[in-house]
Amino acid sequence: MEYKDIPTRADIERIAAIREPGSVTIYLRSGPLPADADIARIELKNHLAQALRELEANKIPKARIGAIAAEGDVIVENRDFWRYQSRSLAVFLNGEISETYRLPNRLSSSCDVSDRFYIKPLLRTVTFPQSAYILALAQNSVRLVKISPEAPAETIQVEGMPHDLESFIGRTTIDDRSSAGRVRGAEGQKVRMLEYSQAIDRALHPVLANSTEPLIVAAAEPLLAIYRGVCDYPRLVDSSITGNPEERSDEELATAARGILDEVYAKKTAELKDDFEARMAAGTATGDLSDIARAATYGAVETLVFDIDRRVPGTIDDETGVITFDDEDELSNYGVIDEILRRSLTSKAKVFAVRAEDVPGGGVSAAAVRFPV
Repeated sequence: MEYKDIPTRADIERIAAIREPGSVTIYLRSGPLPADADIARIELKNHLAQALRELEANKIPKARIGAIAAEGDVIVENRDFWRYQSRSLAVFLNGEISETYRLPNRLSSSCDVSDRFYIKPLLRTVTFPQSAYILALAQNSVRLVKISPEAPAETIQVEGMPHDLESFIGRTTIDDRSSAGRVRGAEGQKVRMLEYSQAIDRALHPVLANSTEPLIVAAAEPLLAIYRGVCDYPRLVDSSITGNPEERSDEELATAARGILDEVYAKKTAELKDDFEARMAAGTATGDLSDIARAATYGAVETLVFDIDRRVPGTIDDETGVITFDDEDELSNYGVIDEILRRSLTSKAKVFAVRAEDVPGGGVSAAAVRFPV
């Protein structure tokens, strides 16, 4: 079982706003198995030792170095913490703040020391959150399963949800609401399934009314097609989990659903790329890093797409947005993409962390702008 502490956008904005000399950011790969956690724990110790050497070399006050070392030791020695890990671990330390996030996606290992935290890798988690509802629908049972990166899959209790087709038909016949009683045979059975599906959809309305999560249906035909025909939830996913869902546990359904979500987000990424390329042709988006840095500085970035793996050493002027590129990372060199991201978050831009091949224009980043700068 994986334990994930997914940062919210508010968490990321708060971390991004912190300015303190000697801020240490560590990312490393981990895993839910004890052997994975042991390797990650040793790697964290090595990263901490490297960070302490850099802090001393850059003459950070000894009291702050001592506090950071103590914070790191607490994490390393916390056996309960290491028992429950996900795929990656993010650690933020500066002598006053000590925060960790156990993340569901695979991130590259890194150790950064600067006057601000390195936040770019965190955005991958919130770009494609892997959250959804699964409606496991069968004639003999129905359940709504919630999946998210933060917790194991779980069945949600839905008020007014029919338990099964037979009991639902018995209830509606007694109440004289069913039209199926007047239709016999296979056609009558389909009418019963239709009314059953409509009742399920009505019960789900209060749960899904304010939701932004995708809904994935797990069902066999003909019930699958009948329910899809009555459902008006705008985020109903085109792909379904076929077969009898009664034969699968919540976690097995979640595994199948995550594969479908990968397809959904791949399509979303392709659409985003197409939209950007059209906007670039129209002059309302750019892939030029200098233009993007200037737009971010003036709050003009509406949507930012960036390569989660690529690093561009350098700094950006606080007032003009002019980039000064460097050859390699240093203490005062916090990274151009990370700073563009930081400034874009401040102006409430939409941000998408993607792989290199999905960046519109083929560069390291692309931005759609609210107004020209």
